[in-house]
Amino acid sequence: MKLLNTLKLLFLTTIISSGLLSCVDDEGTSAGTQLNLQLLFEDNFDGAAGESINTDNWNFDIGTGSNGWGNQELQYYTDRPENISLDGNGHMVITARRESYLGSQFTSARINTKDKVEQKYGRFEARIKMPGGRGVWPAFWMLGSVIETTPDNDPATLQWPFVGEIDISEIRGQEPYRTNAALHGPGYSGGGAITGNYDLVNDRFDAGFHTYATEWNPGFIDFFIDDIRYLRFSRDDIPEDGEWVFDDHSFFMLLNVAVGGSFVGFPVDQTPLPQTMVVDYVRIYDLGN
Repeated sequence: MKLLNTLKLLFLTTIISSGLLSCVDDEGTSAGTQLNLQLLFEDNFDGAAGESINTDNWNFDIGTGSNGWGNQELQYYTDRPENISLDGNGHMVITARRESYLGSQFTSARINTKDKVEQKYGRFEARIKMPGGRGVWPAFWMLGSVIETTPDNDPATLQWPFVGEIDISEIRGQEPYRTNAALHGPGYSGGGAITGNYDLVNDRFDAGFHTYATEWNPGFIDFFIDDIRYLRFSRDDIPEDGEWVFDDHSFFMLLNVAVGGSFVGFPVDQTPLPQTMVVDYVRIYDLGN
């Protein structure tokens, strides 16, 4: 694991033995007392209102990417406080806006922990109040750390989807009651990804905070909402012509709010903007197993 910052010393001896979090055997079962979790990384987004995030932990993705970050997205990602900053109450806020900026009609922010916080296996968790609105696409996800920042003509094993992608939560703003999880890899990516979802009953993900987590183990990956495991993907779910790449290397985390794209469709004039993703914390635990 790479923790190239002072937080690599934080809570290295802390053991969460109260059993508040763990893998479970049956879907729909609350997290039990089976595991002792060791906290490896934590960002609580403390700081004054308007301050930037801690760049010891996070990188900014800037611009429109190739073909709208590969998804026909419409936003221009920036590092401006108008799009990403602390709120002074222990939160990071990513704000998607409707505005003309460097050739784009929308702005937002996308951050990642590549080369700063990377981990193979563990529990990856964030407490988030999601945005909503047609065409708004928030995500908490992970990519294989061996991915090339600027792909070239080398073997495709260093490019997406060959490095692997774990989508802990993606939400279509027009479906604010549903969170979507997915795995992308060689032979199962884009529209052919391995997917699942979880629906709230009489509630919405843009109405309050919820905890989104994945527990990544050798050979299988579990997905949780508010400590309820609702989904498991394993090697057995991979198509015959696919390859399970989730035991090969470490991954890094990403948080972003896209506007428009192949997954979510496109905003309309009535889409209420700005929209905010409010992040209370991000944590990584060793599973202790």
